[in-house]
Amino acid sequence: MLAETICSAVSAAGLGIAAITAYRKRFLTATRIAAYSLVPVGLVMTGVVEWVAGIVFKPSVWIGFGLLAAAWLLFMTTRAVERRSGSTRKERKAARAAGRGAAVAPGAASPTLTSGAGAAAPQAQDRPKKKPQQAAAPGDDFSDIEAILKKHGI
Repeated sequence: MLAETICSAVSAAGLGIAAITAYRKRFLTATRIAAYSLVPVGLVMTGVVEWVAGIVFKPSVWIGFGLLAAAWLLFMTTRAVERRSGSTRKERKAARAAGRGAAVAPGAASPTLTSGAGAAAPQAQDRPKKKPQQAAAPGDDFSDIEAILKKHGI
């Protein structure tokens, strides 16, 4: 009842201000003020004000909002802790390394299918060695991306 009275008084005051503005020959502004001043009466007539007043004055509703806020705070806290923990970064790095396959050092020999140690040695000698510049070139392409990912902790 009180909320409806307040909304009616606000609408009446707004229509009075709109009338004064129209008297000063500012019709566009007066029309906007009149439109804004009719909104509270419209809300009263549709029942929105009664519904909102019922929600605002119930303690159980405020307790519910408090519980929702606490749940949100817990979610955000756990997310922040997870991002800052060192073990998560190690797990991500291990997963990335496993996803790319085993990284081979530029000077290391490739594994062979034969089991004998003598067979692997001639193969490694027959193969021409790559230049260090060629091996470093692909790393240079991704160095900017790696720097950005490290900056963001990924």
